[in-house]
Amino acid sequence: MKGILFAEMEVEIPFHDVDSMGITWHGNYLRYFELVRCKLLDKIDYGYRAMQDSGFSWPIVDVQIKYVQSSTFEQTIIVKAALVEWENRIKINYQVLDAQTGKRITKGHTIQAAVDMQTQELCFVTPEVFQQKVAHLLPQTHSKTEQVG
Repeated sequence: MKGILFAEMEVEIPFHDVDSMGITWHGNYLRYFELVRCKLLDKIDYGYRAMQDSGFSWPIVDVQIKYVQSSTFEQTIIVKAALVEWENRIKINYQVLDAQTGKRITKGHTIQAAVDMQTQELCFVTPEVFQQKVAHLLPQTHSKTEQVG
């Protein structure tokens, strides 16, 4: 998966995430995306509390999910996130893989845009506070627009 910064986590599908047929309910994948997104943002040192403290909220303005195959109760999955855009918005790509076989279960992305909490105005450029945190973690040999994998 291509990206600039990465995070991943392992999840064992709990009983309360499956439907009556034992298959993970489709809406739970958004929750898995959220969990790994928080982990990624924590790596940047810009989790949701830090966002709020900096004066910006970052609502999800777009989400896309492609369901490739099902996951089931007690199956272990790997949820991966990759930051792919950050200069004008935050775009994070996701993959959900079967931990045992490595086969793709789901993929998708979310897009978040900064909103100034004081004025409630949408920012068309990512605030400097976030850009600095990302730039600090990038290898010196890569420009802001290069994607490394």
